[in-house]
Amino acid sequence: MADIQRRLGDQGLPTLPDPPALFGPGTRASVEAFQHRRGLRVDGTCGPQTWNALVEAGFRLGDRFLYNHRPMFRGDDVADLQRRLSSLGFDSGRVDGIFGDLTASALGEFQRNLGLPVDGIVGAATLRELLRVMPRHGELELVSAVRDRERLRQAPRTLAGRRVAVGHEGGLDVLVAAVRRQLVGQGAVVLPLVHSDGSALAAAANTAEVEVYLGFRLDPSRSHCTAAYYAGFRYESAGGRRLAELLQDAVARALEVPGGGATGMSLPVLRETRMPAVICEMGPASAVVQHVRRVGEAVAEALSAWALTPLD
Repeated sequence: MADIQRRLGDQGLPTLPDPPALFGPGTRASVEAFQHRRGLRVDGTCGPQTWNALVEAGFRLGDRFLYNHRPMFRGDDVADLQRRLSSLGFDSGRVDGIFGDLTASALGEFQRNLGLPVDGIVGAATLRELLRVMPRHGELELVSAVRDRERLRQAPRTLAGRRVAVGHEGGLDVLVAAVRRQLVGQGAVVLPLVHSDGSALAAAANTAEVEVYLGFRLDPSRSHCTAAYYAGFRYESAGGRRLAELLQDAVARALEVPGGGATGMSLPVLRETRMPAVICEMGPASAVVQHVRRVGEAVAEALSAWALTPLD
Protein backbone atom coordinates (compact mmCIF):
# COMPACT_ATOMS: atom_id res chain seq x y z
CA MET A 1 0.00 0.00 0.00
CA ALA A 2 2.86 2.37 0.78
CA ASP A 3 4.25 1.70 -2.70
CA ILE A 4 0.90 2.65 -4.28
CA GLN A 5 0.81 5.86 -2.26
CA ARG A 6 4.40 6.69 -3.23
CA ARG A 7 3.71 6.15 -6.91
CA LEU A 8 0.55 8.24 -6.74
CA GLY A 9 2.53 11.00 -5.06
CA ASP A 10 5.14 10.83 -7.83
CA GLN A 11 2.27 11.54 -10.25
CA GLY A 12 1.32 14.66 -8.32
CA LEU A 13 -1.57 12.93 -6.56
CA PRO A 14 -0.92 13.04 -2.79
CA THR A 15 -2.92 10.64 -0.65
CA LEU A 16 -3.35 12.88 2.41
CA PRO A 17 -4.81 12.74 4.98
CA ASP A 18 -4.28 8.96 4.91
CA PRO A 19 -1.31 7.75 6.97
CA PRO A 20 1.30 5.61 5.18
CA ALA A 21 0.15 2.11 4.20
CA LEU A 22 -3.52 2.83 4.96
CA PHE A 23 -6.03 2.87 2.09
CA GLY A 24 -8.44 5.56 3.19
CA PRO A 25 -10.50 8.24 1.46
CA GLY A 26 -7.43 10.26 0.45
CA THR A 27 -5.82 7.31 -1.31
CA ARG A 28 -9.09 6.31 -2.96
CA ALA A 29 -9.59 9.84 -4.29
CA SER A 30 -6.07 9.84 -5.75
CA VAL A 31 -6.59 6.43 -7.35
CA GLU A 32 -9.80 7.69 -8.95
CA ALA A 33 -8.04 10.81 -10.22
CA PHE A 34 -5.24 8.68 -11.68
CA GLN A 35 -7.71 6.31 -13.34
CA HIS A 36 -9.53 9.25 -14.90
CA ARG A 37 -6.25 10.75 -16.13
CA ARG A 38 -5.11 7.47 -17.71
CA GLY A 39 -8.42 6.61 -19.41
CA LEU A 40 -9.25 3.65 -17.17
CA ARG A 41 -12.57 2.74 -15.58
CA VAL A 42 -12.91 4.86 -12.46
CA ASP A 43 -13.74 2.62 -9.51
CA GLY A 44 -11.25 3.75 -6.85
CA THR A 45 -9.71 0.27 -6.66
CA CYS A 46 -6.07 -0.37 -7.49
CA GLY A 47 -6.60 -3.60 -9.43
CA PRO A 48 -4.18 -5.10 -11.97
CA GLN A 49 -4.90 -2.56 -14.75
CA THR A 50 -4.49 0.43 -12.45
CA TRP A 51 -1.37 -0.99 -10.83
CA ASN A 52 0.23 -1.70 -14.20
CA ALA A 53 -0.61 1.83 -15.34
CA LEU A 54 0.97 3.23 -12.17
CA VAL A 55 4.17 1.27 -12.83
CA GLU A 56 4.24 2.36 -16.48
CA ALA A 57 3.75 5.99 -15.50
CA GLY A 58 6.95 5.88 -13.46
CA PHE A 59 9.27 5.32 -16.44
CA ARG A 60 10.98 8.22 -18.20
CA LEU A 61 12.90 7.93 -21.46
CA GLY A 62 16.47 7.00 -20.55
CA ASP A 63 15.59 5.16 -17.33
CA ARG A 64 16.20 1.77 -18.99
CA PHE A 65 17.35 0.21 -22.24
CA LEU A 66 14.44 -0.30 -24.62
CA TYR A 67 14.37 -2.93 -27.35
CA ASN A 68 12.05 -5.51 -28.93
CA HIS A 69 11.55 -7.93 -26.06
CA ARG A 70 8.96 -10.52 -25.05
CA PRO A 71 7.02 -9.69 -22.98
CA MET A 72 7.01 -6.26 -24.58
CA PHE A 73 8.25 -3.22 -22.70
CA ARG A 74 5.41 -0.92 -21.68
CA GLY A 75 5.54 2.52 -20.18
CA ASP A 76 5.57 6.26 -20.58
CA ASP A 77 9.18 6.04 -21.77
CA VAL A 78 8.07 3.86 -24.70
CA ALA A 79 5.29 6.33 -25.54
CA ASP A 80 7.81 9.19 -25.46
CA LEU A 81 10.07 7.24 -27.82
CA GLN A 82 7.17 6.53 -30.21
CA ARG A 83 6.11 10.17 -30.25
CA ARG A 84 9.65 11.37 -30.93
CA LEU A 85 10.21 8.87 -33.73
CA SER A 86 6.85 9.60 -35.35
CA SER A 87 7.35 13.37 -35.18
CA LEU A 88 10.63 12.85 -37.08
CA GLY A 89 8.88 10.86 -39.83
CA PHE A 90 9.60 7.31 -38.64
CA ASP A 91 6.30 5.45 -38.36
CA SER A 92 6.23 3.60 -35.05
CA GLY A 93 2.47 3.02 -35.26
CA ARG A 94 0.01 4.47 -32.82
CA VAL A 95 1.42 5.98 -29.64
CA ASP A 96 0.39 3.28 -27.17
CA GLY A 97 3.40 2.91 -24.88
CA ILE A 98 4.00 -0.68 -26.06
CA PHE A 99 7.36 -1.51 -27.71
CA GLY A 100 6.40 -3.86 -30.53
CA ASP A 101 7.54 -4.65 -34.05
CA LEU A 102 6.51 -1.30 -35.57
CA THR A 103 8.41 0.63 -32.91
CA ALA A 104 11.45 -1.59 -33.41
CA SER A 105 11.34 -1.03 -37.18
CA ALA A 106 11.03 2.75 -36.78
CA LEU A 107 13.90 2.79 -34.29
CA GLY A 108 16.10 0.83 -36.71
CA GLU A 109 15.30 3.29 -39.51
CA PHE A 110 16.15 6.20 -37.23
CA GLN A 111 19.50 4.64 -36.32
CA ARG A 112 20.28 3.90 -39.98
CA ASN A 113 19.49 7.48 -41.02
CA LEU A 114 21.67 8.92 -38.26
CA GLY A 115 24.60 6.64 -39.00
CA LEU A 116 24.28 4.80 -35.70
CA PRO A 117 24.78 1.06 -35.23
CA VAL A 118 21.42 -0.50 -36.15
CA ASP A 119 20.94 -2.63 -33.05
CA GLY A 120 17.32 -1.72 -32.26
CA ILE A 121 18.26 -0.65 -28.74
CA VAL A 122 17.64 2.73 -27.14
CA GLY A 123 20.99 3.05 -25.44
CA ALA A 124 23.00 6.14 -24.54
CA ALA A 125 24.09 7.04 -28.08
CA THR A 126 20.64 6.59 -29.62
CA LEU A 127 18.98 8.54 -26.82
CA ARG A 128 21.51 11.36 -27.22
CA GLU A 129 20.71 11.63 -30.95
CA LEU A 130 16.96 11.46 -30.32
CA LEU A 131 17.19 14.40 -27.95
CA ARG A 132 19.53 16.31 -30.27
CA VAL A 133 17.48 16.12 -33.47
CA MET A 134 14.04 16.65 -31.97
CA PRO A 135 12.19 19.61 -33.58
CA ARG A 136 12.14 22.68 -31.35
CA HIS A 137 9.24 24.55 -32.94
CA GLY A 138 6.22 23.15 -31.14
CA GLU A 139 4.15 20.02 -31.56
CA LEU A 140 4.41 18.45 -35.01
CA GLU A 141 1.83 16.14 -36.53
CA LEU A 142 2.81 12.51 -36.15
CA VAL A 143 3.47 10.54 -39.32
CA SER A 144 1.63 7.58 -37.75
CA ALA A 145 -1.53 9.66 -37.41
CA VAL A 146 -1.24 10.90 -41.00
CA ARG A 147 -0.85 7.35 -42.33
CA ASP A 148 -3.77 6.08 -40.21
CA ARG A 149 -6.04 8.70 -41.73
CA GLU A 150 -4.79 7.95 -45.24
CA ARG A 151 -5.49 4.22 -44.82
CA LEU A 152 -9.03 5.04 -43.73
CA ARG A 153 -9.55 7.36 -46.70
CA GLN A 154 -8.36 4.67 -49.12
CA ALA A 155 -10.51 1.91 -47.61
CA PRO A 156 -13.62 0.68 -49.50
CA ARG A 157 -16.75 2.77 -48.96
CA THR A 158 -18.85 -0.33 -48.31
CA LEU A 159 -19.06 -3.14 -45.76
CA ALA A 160 -18.89 -5.78 -48.49
CA GLY A 161 -15.85 -7.94 -47.88
CA ARG A 162 -14.72 -5.91 -44.85
CA ARG A 163 -13.46 -8.00 -41.92
CA VAL A 164 -15.15 -7.00 -38.65
CA ALA A 165 -14.60 -8.43 -35.16
CA VAL A 166 -17.57 -8.23 -32.78
CA GLY A 167 -16.53 -8.93 -29.20
CA HIS A 168 -17.86 -8.97 -25.66
CA GLU A 169 -16.86 -10.07 -22.18
CA GLY A 170 -19.74 -12.53 -21.88
CA GLY A 171 -23.50 -12.44 -21.47
CA LEU A 172 -24.28 -10.73 -24.78
CA ASP A 173 -24.36 -13.67 -27.18
CA VAL A 174 -27.89 -12.85 -28.38
CA LEU A 175 -26.96 -9.22 -29.06
CA VAL A 176 -23.75 -10.18 -30.86
CA ALA A 177 -25.68 -12.69 -32.98
CA ALA A 178 -28.14 -9.94 -33.97
CA VAL A 179 -25.28 -7.61 -34.89
CA ARG A 180 -23.58 -10.37 -36.86
CA ARG A 181 -26.72 -11.12 -38.87
CA GLN A 182 -27.09 -7.48 -39.87
CA LEU A 183 -23.45 -7.07 -40.84
CA VAL A 184 -23.30 -10.33 -42.79
CA GLY A 185 -26.43 -9.17 -44.60
CA GLN A 186 -24.39 -6.23 -45.87
CA GLY A 187 -21.55 -8.43 -47.03
CA ALA A 188 -19.18 -8.08 -44.09
CA VAL A 189 -17.04 -10.99 -42.87
CA VAL A 190 -17.76 -11.11 -39.14
CA LEU A 191 -15.59 -12.70 -36.44
CA PRO A 192 -17.47 -13.12 -33.12
CA LEU A 193 -15.16 -13.00 -30.09
CA VAL A 194 -15.89 -13.59 -26.41
CA HIS A 195 -13.44 -13.37 -23.52
CA SER A 196 -13.43 -11.72 -20.11
CA ASP A 197 -9.94 -10.30 -20.71
CA GLY A 198 -9.57 -7.29 -23.01
CA SER A 199 -6.00 -8.18 -23.93
CA ALA A 200 -7.15 -11.60 -25.15
CA LEU A 201 -9.85 -9.97 -27.29
CA ALA A 202 -7.29 -7.58 -28.77
CA ALA A 203 -4.85 -10.40 -29.51
CA ALA A 204 -7.55 -12.42 -31.30
CA ALA A 205 -8.59 -9.41 -33.40
CA ASN A 206 -4.96 -8.67 -34.29
CA THR A 207 -4.25 -12.28 -35.24
CA ALA A 208 -7.32 -12.36 -37.50
CA GLU A 209 -6.19 -9.07 -39.09
CA VAL A 210 -9.68 -7.59 -38.96
CA GLU A 211 -10.22 -4.03 -40.19
CA VAL A 212 -12.36 -2.83 -37.30
CA TYR A 213 -13.28 -4.03 -33.80
CA LEU A 214 -16.73 -3.51 -32.27
CA GLY A 215 -16.98 -4.29 -28.57
CA PHE A 216 -20.13 -4.41 -26.43
CA ARG A 217 -20.57 -4.32 -22.68
CA LEU A 218 -23.74 -4.43 -20.62
CA ASP A 219 -23.85 -2.27 -17.50
CA PRO A 220 -27.13 -2.98 -15.65
CA SER A 221 -26.60 0.05 -13.41
CA ARG A 222 -26.82 2.56 -16.24
CA SER A 223 -29.75 3.91 -18.22
CA HIS A 224 -27.83 5.41 -21.11
CA CYS A 225 -25.38 4.47 -23.83
CA THR A 226 -21.76 5.52 -24.30
CA ALA A 227 -18.92 4.48 -26.59
CA ALA A 228 -15.16 4.56 -26.02
CA TYR A 229 -12.27 4.73 -28.47
CA TYR A 230 -8.51 4.62 -27.95
CA ALA A 231 -6.86 7.75 -26.59
CA GLY A 232 -3.71 7.94 -24.53
CA PHE A 233 -0.29 9.59 -24.32
CA ARG A 234 -1.60 12.71 -26.14
CA TYR A 235 -2.68 10.52 -29.06
CA GLU A 236 -6.09 9.38 -30.22
CA SER A 237 -7.47 7.08 -32.89
CA ALA A 238 -9.23 9.40 -35.33
CA GLY A 239 -11.10 6.55 -37.01
CA GLY A 240 -12.05 5.07 -33.65
CA ARG A 241 -13.40 8.38 -32.43
CA ARG A 242 -15.56 8.86 -35.51
CA LEU A 243 -16.96 5.32 -35.20
CA ALA A 244 -17.62 5.74 -31.47
CA GLU A 245 -19.58 8.93 -32.10
CA LEU A 246 -21.75 7.26 -34.75
CA LEU A 247 -22.22 4.07 -32.76
CA GLN A 248 -23.31 5.58 -29.47
CA ASP A 249 -25.78 7.86 -31.21
CA ALA A 250 -27.38 5.04 -33.22
CA VAL A 251 -27.51 2.54 -30.35
CA ALA A 252 -28.90 5.10 -27.89
CA ARG A 253 -31.75 5.82 -30.32
CA ALA A 254 -32.39 2.11 -30.78
CA LEU A 255 -32.55 1.56 -27.01
CA GLU A 256 -34.58 4.74 -26.46
CA VAL A 257 -32.12 5.89 -23.79
CA PRO A 258 -29.99 9.05 -23.55
CA GLY A 259 -26.68 9.10 -25.38
CA GLY A 260 -23.70 9.68 -23.11
CA GLY A 261 -21.27 10.61 -25.86
CA ALA A 262 -17.96 9.18 -27.04
CA THR A 263 -14.94 9.14 -24.73
CA GLY A 264 -11.26 8.47 -25.31
CA MET A 265 -9.98 5.69 -23.06
CA SER A 266 -6.96 3.42 -22.71
CA LEU A 267 -8.65 0.13 -21.85
CA PRO A 268 -6.60 -2.91 -22.96
CA VAL A 269 -8.83 -3.90 -25.89
CA LEU A 270 -8.70 -0.33 -27.24
CA ARG A 271 -5.01 0.23 -26.58
CA GLU A 272 -3.75 -3.11 -27.88
CA THR A 273 -5.77 -3.52 -31.08
CA ARG A 274 -4.02 -2.46 -34.27
CA MET A 275 -7.20 -1.30 -36.01
CA PRO A 276 -9.92 1.26 -35.19
CA ALA A 277 -11.72 -0.15 -32.15
CA VAL A 278 -14.65 0.91 -30.00
CA ILE A 279 -16.49 -0.37 -26.95
CA CYS A 280 -20.20 0.41 -26.66
CA GLU A 281 -21.48 0.26 -23.07
CA MET A 282 -25.21 0.21 -22.54
CA GLY A 283 -28.03 -0.31 -20.09
CA PRO A 284 -30.46 -1.02 -18.62
CA ALA A 285 -30.59 -4.74 -19.32
CA SER A 286 -34.36 -4.66 -19.90
CA ALA A 287 -33.96 -2.20 -22.78
CA VAL A 288 -31.19 -4.25 -24.36
CA VAL A 289 -33.26 -7.44 -24.18
CA GLN A 290 -36.35 -5.69 -25.55
CA HIS A 291 -34.57 -4.01 -28.46
CA VAL A 292 -31.96 -6.57 -29.54
CA ARG A 293 -33.03 -6.56 -33.18
CA ARG A 294 -33.12 -2.77 -33.33
CA VAL A 295 -29.65 -2.56 -31.78
CA GLY A 296 -28.32 -4.93 -34.44
CA GLU A 297 -29.80 -2.73 -37.15
CA ALA A 298 -28.41 0.41 -35.47
CA VAL A 299 -24.89 -1.03 -35.31
CA ALA A 300 -24.99 -1.93 -39.01
CA GLU A 301 -26.29 1.56 -39.78
CA ALA A 302 -23.49 3.20 -37.80
CA LEU A 303 -20.75 1.03 -39.30
CA SER A 304 -22.07 1.64 -42.84
CA ALA A 305 -22.05 5.39 -42.23
CA TRP A 306 -18.51 5.12 -40.90
CA ALA A 307 -17.35 3.18 -43.95
CA LEU A 308 -18.84 5.86 -46.20
CA THR A 309 -17.23 8.74 -44.27
CA PRO A 310 -14.63 7.34 -41.82
CA LEU A 311 -13.42 10.85 -41.00
CA ASP A 312 -15.11 14.25 -40.97
